[in-house]
Amino acid sequence: MFDAILHVPPFNVRLRSSFAAVRRHVQAFYPQAMRPDDGDVFIDFDIQVLPGRGLRKVWRPQARFLLDGAEPFFPLPAAQAAPMFEWGMNWCVAQRPMGWLVMHGAVLARDGAALVMPGFPGAGKSTLCASLAFIEGWRLLSDELTVLDPADGLLLPHPRPISLKNHSIDVVAAFPGAQLGPIYRDTRKGTITHAACPPASMARAAERARAAWMVFPRFEAGASLQIERLSRVEAFTLISEQSFNGERMGAPGFEALCAMFDHVSCHELVYGSTDAGLEGIRRICAS
Repeated sequence: MFDAILHVPPFNVRLRSSFAAVRRHVQAFYPQAMRPDDGDVFIDFDIQVLPGRGLRKVWRPQARFLLDGAEPFFPLPAAQAAPMFEWGMNWCVAQRPMGWLVMHGAVLARDGAALVMPGFPGAGKSTLCASLAFIEGWRLLSDELTVLDPADGLLLPHPRPISLKNHSIDVVAAFPGAQLGPIYRDTRKGTITHAACPPASMARAAERARAAWMVFPRFEAGASLQIERLSRVEAFTLISEQSFNGERMGAPGFEALCAMFDHVSCHELVYGSTDAGLEGIRRICAS
């Protein structure tokens, strides 16, 4: 049984699993995250990834995700145990931290200024995020989750592997410095894999950033580059749709999001290739 304490900023996670694939995944993507179990670490998420019960241990074997002993969603095929850990972590962060506003979006930073790219399905967010991290040298705060602290209005780093799917896998595999893990086929998201977070981003995981740009990307194969400025009202409405816990936070979350927009330039970006997407980001962030 693999049993480890992981510091995945800003959270501490206890992970137990009998799946060798989960152990290999953690050792490959979280080598600096492991902490000694000295009994003094506060655990935010107590996670187990375990085999199915009864016949499901041997016949069409399954993997189950448990948080604090409870099973919040249905099992998956055992071959998907490692990505199940990543999906389960996303669920934990989205559902549990009541003190921070959590939204679905990638976050990268440069010189303390953050770029937020909300995560609408099929928008090409993860590919563009990986392009900025590996090609342009932006610091990756998160590929999936935008975490805003109402106390200071800053975005918290939550650096983890970048989730890639389908055609984006071959694109990112060619990026300099990109390290990809095993490929998982026939998942609920299609064919997926993960790219390791750049070491430089992991090393600076304690550095918060202030949102400066919000870009809603949309990849359309063959499309010409289009950049359109959005009003703060339009952008606020769109990002609110991507908030996981805004309703639960109530007024503090609403006020924190309003305050964030005091410093943010908002745009919609349509692009037909990785190079065009990067050029669009350069133009937006230079203005």
